[in-house]
Amino acid sequence: MFLNYIKEFFVKKSLKFHLNNEKREVFSKNVQTIGLLIDESNFEHSEALIKELTLQGIALENIKVVAYREKFKEKETYSRPTFGKKHINWRGEISEDFLNEFIDSEFDLLLSYYNVEDVFLMLITSKSKAKFKVGFSTIDQNLNRWMIHTELGNYKLFVSELFKYLKNIK
Repeated sequence: MFLNYIKEFFVKKSLKFHLNNEKREVFSKNVQTIGLLIDESNFEHSEALIKELTLQGIALENIKVVAYREKFKEKETYSRPTFGKKHINWRGEISEDFLNEFIDSEFDLLLSYYNVEDVFLMLITSKSKAKFKVGFSTIDQNLNRWMIHTELGNYKLFVSELFKYLKNIK
């Protein structure tokens, strides 16, 4: 238990470093690829959220999903690539290949679909090379370029608001 607090302290330190070195890109084109980072500890409608994105004209093969579980179980099989606290070390380095690949992908849009400030999720968002990052307004404002003020369970409103704003700035 105590070691978890120490680990979170050092990961927060790494997060602060990445937030200070964050470069802000300007949204300038149509969204073709989406990275979706979901906290499945608190949200159970991942498939419905993905379906909602496809209804907005995003091809399913252009949506890459990574899920986070606070209580990650080794022996359990998950329907999508899933990580937990143990996949990030004390220095904020990631041990899973699929997670490093997700971070290095240059998505047009990264959706950080979590509304609780979890240092491990925030670290993945800050390290991502996505061109434009969108998340909830309850998360640190330095992390995402846009923040949408909705409830976590109201994914339909989140997606409709997102695409309404994206259409307005094109």
